[in-house]
Amino acid sequence: MLLGTLSIQSQTSKEAWRECARIEKQIKKTEFPNRSFIITDFGAKVDTPDEPCHESINQAIMECFLSGGGTVLVPPGNFYLGPIVLKSNVNLHLEEGACLKFVPEQELYFPAVLTRWEGVDCYNTHPLIYANGETNIAITGKGTIDGQANNTKWWYMCGHPKFGWKEGLISQKKGGRNRLFHFAENFVPTYKRIMTPQDGLRPQLINLNNCDRILIEDVTLTNSPFWIIHPVFCENLIVRRAKMISHGPNSDGCDPESTKNVLIEDCFFDTGDDCIAIKSGRNADGRKWNIPSENVIVRNCHMKDGHGGVVVGSEISGGFRNLFVENCTMDSPEQDRAIRLKSNTCRGGIIENVYVRNIKVGECKDAIIRINLKYEKEENCDRSHDPIVRNVYVENVTSQKSKYGIFIDGLDDRINVYNINIDNCHFDNVQKKNFLHQCKGLKFNNLFVNGKQIDK
Repeated sequence: MLLGTLSIQSQTSKEAWRECARIEKQIKKTEFPNRSFIITDFGAKVDTPDEPCHESINQAIMECFLSGGGTVLVPPGNFYLGPIVLKSNVNLHLEEGACLKFVPEQELYFPAVLTRWEGVDCYNTHPLIYANGETNIAITGKGTIDGQANNTKWWYMCGHPKFGWKEGLISQKKGGRNRLFHFAENFVPTYKRIMTPQDGLRPQLINLNNCDRILIEDVTLTNSPFWIIHPVFCENLIVRRAKMISHGPNSDGCDPESTKNVLIEDCFFDTGDDCIAIKSGRNADGRKWNIPSENVIVRNCHMKDGHGGVVVGSEISGGFRNLFVENCTMDSPEQDRAIRLKSNTCRGGIIENVYVRNIKVGECKDAIIRINLKYEKEENCDRSHDPIVRNVYVENVTSQKSKYGIFIDGLDDRINVYNINIDNCHFDNVQKKNFLHQCKGLKFNNLFVNGKQIDK
């Protein structure tokens, strides 16, 4: 029985972590036949930036797939390429010293493919690595996948001068983002939501749609145009010992969306946005599918820069349940928050059953625990959907420097944040008092802020 079916009163942290062990056991693993296909046998060449070799790599992947599966090997060297498509029963394996360098020329990544962009369904720029409806797929090895995004390629499209945007350049702020959100709020069918290069909606580094049994292991993922790893409507995902390093706009590390049974372990995050952000669709599209993310385990990870260490939201309209975070470290003056739950009355969604233990935070800018139900207050949309946060258990968390220890900002006229439990936590060098607005069932047990025990 999953935690989502337990009553609020019956949940305890001890029961939850036993349930976590059961959830982990039910995550299905990948397995591949013992046969290999080397991309150089299909025509891929090293160090040819003017002759991208993605057609050769896609041919190797297809041959592997048609042969019943196996491993597509990328040997050491720099291989320049455009978009590639993973197929069932294929392990794309990068040997140590191998690097896939994606050529950052926008025209290579069209025509558009079916994906989600900031929680909204659409046909958009082809992700650098893409799969749709595949089973038993992997990206492994100690090589590097480099999106080659920078302030002159991809990142400037966010529309901010900090990332190289200038008047006259393509920008999502000049209509693409708003056009997409208008489609969704007005229930335009997905097949009519075809985004163009002029919309400037940047692609994900890895986007997996409606896939099952996925492994991403050991690889370094860097310089992503947009989100780094983005599974949507997936099940049974393991991300292990991966390094996600990208400081561009919206460079989230791993964003499972409407995805079930996820294990993220022993990973390193150094990102320009959230390290991990769990999602389930934005506004009307999230409610249309009504598929929550659920059963996410995060452990033994290190988060450096990022807007948040482990985040739920804000595109969480389909809801979320059952998060387990343990034995992680987070430390950087450029990390804003450790644990963050965020939504608003446009998104709605129920966020429940969040369990966090044994976390060491060095320094973060804002709060160790932040719950915000008024995120993006200026958003213009249907505001009749109440978000709810309930059943949060935080224990054995220490921090050395932050602005707040706990920051909870609920709705102003009603209480939708409840059953929040903070046990055996020590927050030092905290600048301001805890901010606690519109929450009930808040319980502190051995919470120390700047050496002083806090009752509430």
